[in-house]
Amino acid sequence: MLAAAGAPVLLEEQPAEGPEAWHGVVGLQLCADCHSSAHPQASQTRSSMAEQEPTAEQLAQIAAENEEAEHSVNYKPPAQKSIQEIQELDKDDESLRKYKEALLGRVAVSTDPNVPNVVVTRLTLVCSTALGPLELDLTGDLESFKKQSFSLKEGVEYRIKISFRVNREIVSGLKYIQQTYRKNVKIDKTEYMVGSYGPRAEEYEFLTPMEEAPKGMLARGNYSIKSRFTDDDKTDHLSWEWNLTIKKEWKD
Repeated sequence: MLAAAGAPVLLEEQPAEGPEAWHGVVGLQLCADCHSSAHPQASQTRSSMAEQEPTAEQLAQIAAENEEAEHSVNYKPPAQKSIQEIQELDKDDESLRKYKEALLGRVAVSTDPNVPNVVVTRLTLVCSTALGPLELDLTGDLESFKKQSFSLKEGVEYRIKISFRVNREIVSGLKYIQQTYRKNVKIDKTEYMVGSYGPRAEEYEFLTPMEEAPKGMLARGNYSIKSRFTDDDKTDHLSWEWNLTIKKEWKD
């Protein structure tokens, strides 16, 4: 469930007829382009009206401008080896043994097939000016996010933090993929390379680069987000959908 302790204004109920609850937002700065000087139509609209939702044509223009061709890379991930196989390799080589111990630690490998190898536990919006925590508990009821939304003040800087555990085997090429929608139009897709990780008791944390929330009349409003945590083998470790509202002020 969404955690917003001490800051109820940051967690709001979405209206039942609100934006089709499940779509996505990172790269929100892309939305601000539609009211920049490069878009005279948006500038004229801004000066003529106090508040206005972007039209379908404007959203389509944003989507077209931010559509990136997917380039296929001729990359084949190396064959996956288990922790036990790695520990058995060259076990008579003392220097290599010490190196592997420093790299992997003294791991106790779980053999329980019912324990997921990768468990995603939290998504956090890290923003120094936020009035309270902006956090999604990804171990609970993911469906409950449909009726809830983060509120983010326009123009603030923020990062997304993903917390996760690796329980049994090394996982290669973890990725965080996020798609941003507004009024059913996909306006952005962002893919972050998280990396490769070995099992350990403590959680890992991955932080995205700093982002700036969009600002301006046309950027304000509701966004829907589709998030996915996957890897080189295209294993879907977790998929979830959530909502974000860009506001002029934290409490408006």
